Amino acid sequence: MREEYPRPEFVREEWMNLNGRWAFDYGDKRTEIEVPFVCQSELSGIGKRIKEDRVTYERKFKVLREWKDRQIQLHFGAVDYRCSVFINNRCVGHHTGGQTSFQFDITRYLNWEEESIRVEVVDPLQDESIPRGKQFWEEESKFIWYTPSTGIWQTVWLEPVAKTSLSWIHFIPDIDEGTVKMDYQLSESSVLPCRVHVKVRLGENEVFHGNMLCNTARNSWTVDIFRKKAMEGAFHFTGNYWSPENPILYDVLVQVDDGITGEPVDFVKSYFGMRKIHVENGKLYLNNQPYYQKLLLDQGYWKEGLVTAPSDQDYQEDIRKSKAMGFNGCRKHEKVEDPRFLYWADKMGFLVWEAMASFWSYTPQAAEAFVKEWMEVIHRDYNHPSIIVWGMLNESWGVPRIYSNRQQQDFSRALYYLAKGLDETRLVISNDGWEMTETDICAFHSYKHGEKEEWEQHDVFKDALKRIDTLHLVMEKLLFAKGSEYKGQPVVLTECGGITLKNEKISGTSMEDAIRQEDKEWGYTSASNEDFLNEYARIVGAIYDSELLNGFCYTQLTDVEQETNGLLTSDHRYKFDPEEIRKINERKK
Repeated sequence: MREEYPRPEFVREEWMNLNGRWAFDYGDKRTEIEVPFVCQSELSGIGKRIKEDRVTYERKFKVLREWKDRQIQLHFGAVDYRCSVFINNRCVGHHTGGQTSFQFDITRYLNWEEESIRVEVVDPLQDESIPRGKQFWEEESKFIWYTPSTGIWQTVWLEPVAKTSLSWIHFIPDIDEGTVKMDYQLSESSVLPCRVHVKVRLGENEVFHGNMLCNTARNSWTVDIFRKKAMEGAFHFTGNYWSPENPILYDVLVQVDDGITGEPVDFVKSYFGMRKIHVENGKLYLNNQPYYQKLLLDQGYWKEGLVTAPSDQDYQEDIRKSKAMGFNGCRKHEKVEDPRFLYWADKMGFLVWEAMASFWSYTPQAAEAFVKEWMEVIHRDYNHPSIIVWGMLNESWGVPRIYSNRQQQDFSRALYYLAKGLDETRLVISNDGWEMTETDICAFHSYKHGEKEEWEQHDVFKDALKRIDTLHLVMEKLLFAKGSEYKGQPVVLTECGGITLKNEKISGTSMEDAIRQEDKEWGYTSASNEDFLNEYARIVGAIYDSELLNGFCYTQLTDVEQETNGLLTSDHRYKFDPEEIRKINERKK
């Protein structure tokens, strides 16, 4: 069971985990399921695909009586795709969107004895207008498509909250000014005016302690800690920037006092990192220094848990192993990841390019649903310093006519400007791969680097990476959509490699696992176990020879089902000595 606190950048001490055994109905069958693992996963206790679009979860629970004088919030980490939630047979709310978190105030629905909860989920697997990423709609996984995921896939939990309390907080760092701005929202039920206290610590040292009287629910607070007085500015800091090499985080404690009694009633722990990402003169900069991206494409799948990691430790291990191989970040692919992964990326120092799951058929209604969910993503994950790029579309999925179709181009542009309007601290890519419109990074994909004997094709790949006007020679489509053009953005090869091992035994695995049928073993190119490191070095060497490129993203971190081009196995174990991969990656600093 996933037992760790599910919202690590906005922590309250008191909470109740509702993961565990639930009753589960699909079709005419009733069984039990282990939440938060989807029924298609082994860890759910069911472990099979279902044909039904509708499923129902039920369980009993008791709320602690000492919480009775507070508002009880029911939280869901994520439920795929639409759901209706009932407490004691009364509907408390609905939610649409399989990637994001949501909550309901269930206080007035409780009887303070034994409570019942029912979650009715609709996940139409054949609906191509729904953002579902790599989830496959057919009975068997194939090519780059994986087992679908229906229903609850992140933690369900309860939290008691005071009437006057904090709803959310955003930190906006500015290393050039040495400041961080704090935007925050008090709950709608808060009694105003009320006072908010903030403490900021760096390790054992307190760097700021102050308070502010709030007459409105929405507030921005700026304080210069050198002069120790409130002003229209921000907390002021010098140095101690966050980076993969030095992931410094400032701890924050926020206290909210009751608007009538003045007594402290809400306490929230958070954190932020002083980090800047920007582009200039065709280069990508982190904290005002050129920074080369060495990324892994990360699908966020596990053999036993599918889209849900078996444990919190698994997130840490993925990051640790990625860094041990000499990578400094990942491009999350077609999935908005669990906040626990983002927390460990913040703590351990790992860049994240976060992306939304794609839909497949463009309609105005599909576009509207996508935008609504994407806005929730930006709001939820705003504070994570590890996230440096927002990526929405991928390889024109869902917008197949974007090259010449004005409506789909405008949708891509709208996504770009929406993200920029909501978040001024990150870079934005509206369509990663090709046929780009507005974008902060020229992000292109190419697997046309040739295999061992294909020297001529490899030479074309190597030469094409050196000039922007030759990249089309190793791409499936053109870089920019009609009417858009390259404007000097940093160029990053955001998908490449994809080398799968030929049918050979991987060290540490059984012969049965190693000898796989050809139709169940797929990659973009192949190599023998003995030749793999040479092939990897050949591809990365061609990339490093290019002065045009600001980085690359290798496909991919792990094997996923039949797609066996990972540097790790499907159960996330090394295929190769990580030090050998690191040596290759560190040829360019």
